[in-house]
Amino acid sequence: MSKITVSDGTEIYYKDWGTGQPIVFHHGWPLSGDDWDGQMMFFLNQGFRVIAHDRRGHGRSSQTADGHDMDTYAADVAELTKALDLKDAIHVGHSTGGGEVIRYVAKYDQGRVAKAVLVSAVTPIMAQTETNPDGIPMSVFDEIRENTATNRPQYFQDFTLPFYGYNREGAKVSQGVRDNWWRQGMMGGIKAHHDCIKAFSQTDFTEDLKSVDVPVLVLHGEDDQIVPFPLTGARAVKLLKNGKLISYPGFPHGMPTTEAATINADLLAFFKS
Repeated sequence: MSKITVSDGTEIYYKDWGTGQPIVFHHGWPLSGDDWDGQMMFFLNQGFRVIAHDRRGHGRSSQTADGHDMDTYAADVAELTKALDLKDAIHVGHSTGGGEVIRYVAKYDQGRVAKAVLVSAVTPIMAQTETNPDGIPMSVFDEIRENTATNRPQYFQDFTLPFYGYNREGAKVSQGVRDNWWRQGMMGGIKAHHDCIKAFSQTDFTEDLKSVDVPVLVLHGEDDQIVPFPLTGARAVKLLKNGKLISYPGFPHGMPTTEAATINADLLAFFKS
């Protein structure tokens, strides 16, 4: 397996296929680089170099007890991009991975990044605070924490229903997709998953979004039950200097899987623009 060892000794697993302009895919909580299978295959066949890593504590990377915060996640990505000598790269982040992308680009770009994409991303901030009164109450995230810590196997199975919109009337449910989500989740460490909830819900990415100069595409489903579009994608694009928004009526949080053909086509158009 391909891994790098970052400065604190953590091993970060990654997949690196093909040649051409690099695309780096950043996965959501509590998954792994495998969540990008539908994009990795598509863009490899389009002539791109495709890379997907497992965030620390997730997938096949080290199950560390600490470092589960956005600054460390971004620093890990910076070490990976340096080790692979990536230049003119496009960074694509889903959900928590969107926060990781914008924090990385804001802090570590240094000419290595060409474009970025935020897919169903947690930016600018999800949790309700004094400065974000319309956010999601902390009690919701406390419930996610409690269930992750005490009932992870069953909770992760149940979580797939709203994640993919499979709880909507008329939804065509794929048991294989649900099982694959659960498989990825259970590969990771419970401590990493528990701590990451704070990272994805309470991190404020407002200044990161404002500071980024490269073109950023924001993709978000309007029926996202996990990361509500009005609180995130609709607001994030307004903070970007060079942002473009595409929202999709009826699409769920896990739309890169359930709506891969549409998402891949819009990504490809942005990459080539």
